[in-house]
Amino acid sequence: MCSGAAEKQEIQKPTPSKPRIDCIDGCRFALVLPIVVAHFARFGTSHPKLLQFLTQENVLVGGFFVISGYVSAYTSTALGSRSIEERVLAKPELFFWKKVMSYYPLHVLVSTVFAPMFIAVERWYRTPWQTSAFRGFLNYSMLQAWFPKEAEIWNQPTWFLSALTFSNLTMPVVLRGVAKLSKDGLGKLFGALMGVSLLQKFSFSETSHYHIHCTPKPACHPLIWNLTRFHPFSALLEIVMGVVAVRNVMLDSEEDRKQDRNPLVYFGAAHASLLLRLTSRFDYNDALIRGILFVPLYIKFLTALHRDCLSDSPAAITRFFGSRAMRYLGSLSFPMFMLHGPIGQIFYKKALAARLWGRPMPRSFFPLYLLIVILASHVTNQSFVQSKRVQQASAQIAQALAARTQGMLSDIV
Repeated sequence: MCSGAAEKQEIQKPTPSKPRIDCIDGCRFALVLPIVVAHFARFGTSHPKLLQFLTQENVLVGGFFVISGYVSAYTSTALGSRSIEERVLAKPELFFWKKVMSYYPLHVLVSTVFAPMFIAVERWYRTPWQTSAFRGFLNYSMLQAWFPKEAEIWNQPTWFLSALTFSNLTMPVVLRGVAKLSKDGLGKLFGALMGVSLLQKFSFSETSHYHIHCTPKPACHPLIWNLTRFHPFSALLEIVMGVVAVRNVMLDSEEDRKQDRNPLVYFGAAHASLLLRLTSRFDYNDALIRGILFVPLYIKFLTALHRDCLSDSPAAITRFFGSRAMRYLGSLSFPMFMLHGPIGQIFYKKALAARLWGRPMPRSFFPLYLLIVILASHVTNQSFVQSKRVQQASAQIAQALAARTQGMLSDIV
């Protein structure tokens, strides 16, 4: 009797546990530091070639979108099988609002603390009150990426959050669909995503005659360039590329894990693509460098890094990005991203710096500016981002918003 009952029992295969990929945290700092430098590089050096090389934030930001999709899919889809983590995506509205509330509180804090500065500068430039009010609405509602003339209002880098929020809204549907794909299907989807992404970038390049720095002047199309680099649909494509990339690794066999190269090869190749800015031999602009070279190579770097960190003897670069120091610096990446713009305006925005210091700070001050950004980010991270009270309040708000919007996504999926 006991034997018969045992035979009728369904034997369930245990779900493999997911190891934490600490090295991804370190990668965030390696992306945010050159972006911080890029936004105010002209106040740190006057060397033309160095400025050309350092001011490629529009290329590097693609890596952040890829990492966003990579991490979202890793935490919400099943390891080793073509399915989702039901406990994570069972309530899609809650999944979306949790994502938003992971960054919105800091956005509100920074926006509110520096709002008097943003508005004062606009008043000095005789900006109408109606325009300031509209920009304030776009900032707090995170809708600025949809408006090419207003994408860089107030705290300029926060257009990223605007594009990210739209993409997060689609993630419950996207993750469920991509999780069902085989490796072959993932490869074909990645090719399609690349094709659409490049179509947009070639369209911009053809319209602007491949010159994004307005040379010659009549060829400058700033609004088309803003549509190319800020539009949320562009961000969504790169985020889904990250989803596809990590799903490919999550479906790996033992043989697949052994076939990848040292991550350093792809890391070096991705960043070597930035050197194309320094030559006039190839008619590349930032959009093409990002779409054709940097993003695909950076994705190869992430997947190679992921596989390598699961091996018995990870490469030196994997150990470096997964080190305690790099994990700590990675935890500062989001506060640095949010704070470097307003802090930079205090020291370098002409209308403001002239009133505070008599002039914008000299080039010798630039290393101190970077140090101030890092120290301010450390304090913000410790006192606000990692605060249990802030995290609990964010979770409660996410729950309330999910209840209010029940059916917005769950009726689709």
